[in-house]
Amino acid sequence: MHSWIDGQPADAIALQSRGLAYGDGVFETIAVIAGRPSLLEYHLERLALGSQRLAIGADLALIRDEVCRYAQALGDGVLKLILTRGDSQRGYAAAAGVPPRRILQASPTPQYPAAHAEQGVRLFACRTRLAEQPLLAGLKHLNRLEQVLARNEWQDPAFAEGLMCDQSGRPIEGVYSNLFLVRDGQLLTADLARCGVAGVMRAALLDAAAQHSIVARVCDLSLLDLQQADEVFLCNSVYGVWPVRACESLNWPPGPLTRKLQAIARTLLDA
Repeated sequence: MHSWIDGQPADAIALQSRGLAYGDGVFETIAVIAGRPSLLEYHLERLALGSQRLAIGADLALIRDEVCRYAQALGDGVLKLILTRGDSQRGYAAAAGVPPRRILQASPTPQYPAAHAEQGVRLFACRTRLAEQPLLAGLKHLNRLEQVLARNEWQDPAFAEGLMCDQSGRPIEGVYSNLFLVRDGQLLTADLARCGVAGVMRAALLDAAAQHSIVARVCDLSLLDLQQADEVFLCNSVYGVWPVRACESLNWPPGPLTRKLQAIARTLLDA
């Protein structure tokens, strides 16, 4: 399926793109099931926050319409929505009055091994640390070099994901997912005020926890919290929830709260 740029089929971008030159933009990765973009309201909410924080004008009504039409044409797969500040000449300063660019791309639905969801995954402990920049914390901006470096640390297929920490060694997230711990029946996830990506499935599961009377806390996590966790799991908006069964010498069984949230995540993706 052709990519779209500003609502029209296209297969190339301008060399003057600020997204290409500077990573000046944000993006969303959206699961598409039977022509419907999953968790669309959460994706648009995060896109609005990112574009506002970066001062990139975004016509959300137009974007919603294009995403829905593109998803309907795609049928099943993964839709990537990129919003850049548009095109400009050399230099960091953005030219006044330049319209933002909307890019839609399609890819097949990833075929992950069923064992990832059923038996859980093993995490690779990444050496690459997340830089702390509160102005960018939580955003899904186009500069993902930290994740590229982290993902290149391992090639062994025994590891389905990597664990990323901040500069102080606090566990924050996976390379392409968010991290949750379960301890004494409570759900814990990292505070992303300094670094990390505020995932769409993370937000949806926190809302679902409140609706199901599950105590959830967003807080600074430590390696001790990881060691003392009863259950650990990862989530993102494409695969839902994967239990984590091991990281280095630590081991956890897929537990009841993980399984409950895994079922909730499936429902959220299919809704």
